[in-house]
Amino acid sequence: MKLPPLNALKAFEAAARHGGFIAAADELCVTRGAVSRHVKTLEAHVGVPLFRRHARGVELTEAGRELLPVLTNAFGQIAEAADRLSERATDLRIICPPATSIRWLIPRLEAFRAEHPEIRLRLTTDFHGGDGYVPAEYDVGFSFEFWPGRHPEIENRPLFPILLSPACAPAMTEGEKTLSRPQDLARFKLLHETADRTDWRTWLDAFPADGLTAASGDVFPNLDMATRAAVIGAGVVMGDLVLCREELERGLLRLPFPDRICRSPNGDISLIAHRDKWDDPKVRVFSDWIHAAAAVDRKRCASLL
Repeated sequence: MKLPPLNALKAFEAAARHGGFIAAADELCVTRGAVSRHVKTLEAHVGVPLFRRHARGVELTEAGRELLPVLTNAFGQIAEAADRLSERATDLRIICPPATSIRWLIPRLEAFRAEHPEIRLRLTTDFHGGDGYVPAEYDVGFSFEFWPGRHPEIENRPLFPILLSPACAPAMTEGEKTLSRPQDLARFKLLHETADRTDWRTWLDAFPADGLTAASGDVFPNLDMATRAAVIGAGVVMGDLVLCREELERGLLRLPFPDRICRSPNGDISLIAHRDKWDDPKVRVFSDWIHAAAAVDRKRCASLL
């Protein structure tokens, strides 16, 4: 089936909606004669008159009244689809776990927005799922550098290391029952950020302590909650020296063993995306910017190891 010319359809829809050729010509930025010619072309194509022409102007025929809502709806759908595509071109959709979002990413996003107002950020604070895959509805994500079974189409670009060392409220390092040796940890509650207790298991593998296992203590949904529990004195958290920097710098938490720092087996916090996403201009801009923003943390971590 051969479709009528698009300009003819547009001219008829505008003229029918406005009830005349003059207003349609103004809307389409053409002459009244051009609108009339386009309408005649469409009438010749469909084989029936769409307007009745008389001295006072024009009015729709029954065929014209039947065709108008079809075209109005079709052009509306086309416009909506084009708007969605346009928004997608300027939206950068980011998915990031809660602790990394709250403690590192969100405080930096206003600076990015100020430098790149042409890119609209849409952030979801969520986990990626068991295979470390970035869902198709997102452009980039934040995750661990090493994720078992990660899909081969996902590429990661490291941002900053994950450095681990126990952290506690200052009161726990003072007084008679002070936390001064790793063995003393057996007298305190361990706070875990994950159910598998990888945080404490990793550190105890690097620095064994008599009488202490990672099996004890309380489990929290994420690092942010575990850290807040440590601040109020509920126990000792395995501190991430980047993500917990605010509490450490403000003196809300203290490292009882500052010379016992190890790296996470999960590798660095990384920006991840499908391989075909990295060439997207907005992804490239964000990737360059976020890596520059992470430079301070990379340098600081290098000085601690």
